[in-house]
Amino acid sequence: MPHTPPSRAAVRIALDAGGLPLSGLLAEAAGEPRGTVLALHGGGMTAGYFDGRAHPGASLLALGARLGFTVLALDRPGYGASAPHLPDGADRDEQADLVRAAFADFAARYAVGPGVLLLGHSFGAQVALAAAARGFHDRLVGLDLSGCGHRNVCVPGEAPSLWGPPSLYPPGTFAAGVDLMCERPPAEVSQAVRWPRDFAGVAARVEVPVRLTFAEHDGRWRHDAEALAELTAHFTGAPRVQVARQPAAGYYLSLGWAAAAYHRQALTFFEESLTHRPAPRTTA
Repeated sequence: MPHTPPSRAAVRIALDAGGLPLSGLLAEAAGEPRGTVLALHGGGMTAGYFDGRAHPGASLLALGARLGFTVLALDRPGYGASAPHLPDGADRDEQADLVRAAFADFAARYAVGPGVLLLGHSFGAQVALAAAARGFHDRLVGLDLSGCGHRNVCVPGEAPSLWGPPSLYPPGTFAAGVDLMCERPPAEVSQAVRWPRDFAGVAARVEVPVRLTFAEHDGRWRHDAEALAELTAHFTGAPRVQVARQPAAGYYLSLGWAAAAYHRQALTFFEESLTHRPAPRTTA
């Protein structure tokens, strides 16, 4: 896979996930961060998905740092530096545990601020949900997820039209995105098709606020009223669940013209989650 330099918004970083190297991109806030966003890319992509190389306005890393947040975009286990060590990849729970270990290494070396937002796209959103359900970090205040539903539009195994109309993306996105794409690890591919039946059990164990965004031109997941009502009802432990639809957007939200609007809304949700943390649960 080509090793294109990151944009000026980010630097490359290496983290230790219990002996496994994980790579990623980091954009630090100036001074003490208002909080830290940990961003997890989808299948067949890399951390560069959040770097906005085709247009600077699309970069979550640049926007977050400019607004006072530190943003860490990881190459998930099975991608980047860990790929040679995990030739078949890792399943969702294994990835969640490795991401948690890598973030513990990060937090030991960098200021993370008063709270952490897990932001994930597609399979990265599934890993983020699994990490939250398994007790990710004591400063976790919310989950912001995109490209993640629970009812497929098409039959699993078929190839849906994910990108949407080319006009939804800045010129050069497809050329700039070539180095962002790679083969999906086999373990991830086989598990992804089981998500519709795994989702409910994972969602029920999440105990932080959740925001889900569906692109107008999402060709993978149903986001009609019936599907969304069923989807949100599974988050029985979350203090609040928000659902948003992003107009004029394709499945790959963080690469399109709509990226800036989506990222601002995600960071607003983060601010709200920091301000209105739920009281600790008590048992009778």
